[in-house]
Amino acid sequence: MRKTFVLDTNVLLHDPQALTRFEDNAVVIPIEVVEEIDRFKRDPSEKGRNARQISRLLDALREKGNLADGVPIDDTSGGTLQVVFCRSETLAQLPPELKAGNGDNNILAVALEQLRSGLIADQPPVVLVTKDTNLRIKADAVGLIAQDYTTDKVDIADLYPGVCELAASATAMETLNAEGVLSLSALPAAEGAPLQANEGVTLVDQAQPNHTLLARFDGQRQCLVPLQKATRARLGKVSARNREQTFALDLLLDPSVQLLTLVGKAGTGKTLLALAAGLHQVADEQLYERLLVTRPVISLGKEIGFLPGSLEEKMGPWMQPIIDNLDFLLGGSAEDEGRSAPRGASGPANRAGAHRPTRSNWTDLKGMGLLEVEAISYIRGRSIPRQFMVVDEAQNLTPHEVKTIVTRVGEGTKIVFTGDPYQIDNPYVDAESNGLTWLVERFKGQRLAGHITLIRGERSELAELAANLL
Repeated sequence: MRKTFVLDTNVLLHDPQALTRFEDNAVVIPIEVVEEIDRFKRDPSEKGRNARQISRLLDALREKGNLADGVPIDDTSGGTLQVVFCRSETLAQLPPELKAGNGDNNILAVALEQLRSGLIADQPPVVLVTKDTNLRIKADAVGLIAQDYTTDKVDIADLYPGVCELAASATAMETLNAEGVLSLSALPAAEGAPLQANEGVTLVDQAQPNHTLLARFDGQRQCLVPLQKATRARLGKVSARNREQTFALDLLLDPSVQLLTLVGKAGTGKTLLALAAGLHQVADEQLYERLLVTRPVISLGKEIGFLPGSLEEKMGPWMQPIIDNLDFLLGGSAEDEGRSAPRGASGPANRAGAHRPTRSNWTDLKGMGLLEVEAISYIRGRSIPRQFMVVDEAQNLTPHEVKTIVTRVGEGTKIVFTGDPYQIDNPYVDAESNGLTWLVERFKGQRLAGHITLIRGERSELAELAANLL
């Protein structure tokens, strides 16, 4: 049945293309929404960019006719768009507590007017679409149907884990070890559970359940291959401590997997594994020219105001978690102190034949151009070729921001997103609408992408207990 959807401002600011997502239904935009979009258009953040994009889209639709009368959104879907004013008599009919005439109440009045006019003219049902929880509660109180904008939502409970278990015979496991490949026809259990490209598979011996073998599904050849890179790489202080970390390292060290998402609670090793694998491939294997580490500038709790100093000094507090991990990887032991700098460093001192700095300090790598740590705010417009890129705390990004980042990736670059959907500090996204979980579902099964959900915390016994109990 054709419906009428009344959109709130936050829906359009969240997804500028939301107008086109309602197929053959009628879309109504209250004039209050247009006013609020106008107030956001000068904002330098993503909301401002989205506001300007919405304004351009509405202006383009205006060429098809009068927006007050309704215009077709496109030539194929059959959906229509209409901009509607809030009538004072409708606003006066709201309950006394909602007659203040603020933005939310005006939008509520427009939705009520659409509902009442539809009941008289036998028109389609009306649905108010908003990401504002309180407005949805108000809508229910006055008898309106209200929904969240769910186009880019992902059910976190059903998030693709990236790993699975399959029963196998001892013969099949021996074949995989000996030949380095195993056809799915040798695993009857795989027929009922289609595997995704680069999915981690734990083969369990049917006769001896304690006997297991780790493998990865090759989506191109449609077969299982054993893990090799995770066991052969030498990452210094870092090694896989559990099954999921082993799968993650195998994907991190495989250049053919150009996009990788690592999801897990605090202390599971997401960031440390990504940085260790990145340093190894940049400094030791020279597969990439630089390790680029970035994270969104969003704080936990109340802001403390503007930070003094240069851009690098301002970024210090935001990037300190990254720096702590790098210092752990690069310094602290006598072995590290005596270790030479990575091969292929192209700094002036190395070109002159001078002694290379040790790897005991991350600033040495930064000075040689092998490491770059920066805020995610300045990534728009860049092209990033031949780099190992780590995007930390990616759960605080919106789907649009994630798209902007991934489309910056150039030839020969590998990008890794890490984050915990249950630790979100961005007030405009939640566990089901953030860019990280959205990216996991969109790239599931793609040959160039991989995903692992890390489960077991390895930071400390106390940190693991706190993550589980608190």
